[in-house]
Amino acid sequence: MDRSELADFLRRRREGLRPRDVGLPVYGRRRTPGLRREEVAALVGMSTDYYVRLEQQRSPQPSPQVLAALARALRLTDDERDHLFVLAGHRPPAGHRAGDHVRPGLLALLDQLEHAPAQVLTDLGDLLAQNSLAQLLFGGMCSVAEGERNVVWRWFADPDVRRLYLADEHDYYSRLHVADLRGAVARRRTDPVADGLVRRLRAASAEFTVLWEEHDVAVRRHSRMRIQHPVLGPLELDSELLLTPAEDQRLLVFTPPPGSDTAAQLDLLRVVGPERFETSEPE
Repeated sequence: MDRSELADFLRRRREGLRPRDVGLPVYGRRRTPGLRREEVAALVGMSTDYYVRLEQQRSPQPSPQVLAALARALRLTDDERDHLFVLAGHRPPAGHRAGDHVRPGLLALLDQLEHAPAQVLTDLGDLLAQNSLAQLLFGGMCSVAEGERNVVWRWFADPDVRRLYLADEHDYYSRLHVADLRGAVARRRTDPVADGLVRRLRAASAEFTVLWEEHDVAVRRHSRMRIQHPVLGPLELDSELLLTPAEDQRLLVFTPPPGSDTAAQLDLLRVVGPERFETSEPE
């Protein structure tokens, strides 16, 4: 908890508001700009003494509930709210979700990555968009039924997907999927979409159920994968997970490891095109 910065931030946000900004009446002339401390306290539902101690660096650490009420009372933006939480020594609440909507700028970035397969996925594993090289390498999946676009579901429910991967690495990818999904479901808390996906996976796959009950969690950030492509042969790719402004979307970029032959194979794939390269999607 950074008491001095927290006190300064609260004071400056308070002084930047006028009574009419928060629906309060104005009586007479004010000697100082902004809201009074007692007005902020009333808007939050706390005692004036407690709020005064916050601005005087004398208060105990405020709870997340108090901080959320302060953010509403002071009309903070999402970035200002997150800053308030950090100053008070708490992790900011989860940000807004984009759902299935991919921002135009992110789609443009996908198209500019001509030499690297790239995909946009939700934190639960729903494939939302991919560039042309990813589609050539992994196959088209964005146009299939909504429930079938999830890469975790496909891994555990569609045996054909695993043909791209070496048999002795299947367990590694299964654990990778489950541990990453566990983290996403926990972050979403009581989200019906996340809960529904887990129930569906448990009903369809005994392997998933066993791994899920182990309660391993490991957010996927980077990994190396080996693919046995039916035409190009063995490929090795490094995957890097890049966070997007949305809480629930990720940009996954695949690049050839330095010194490997994968770069040349991907260039060949770009030149030849999609005619003879219909395969399944990645993990």
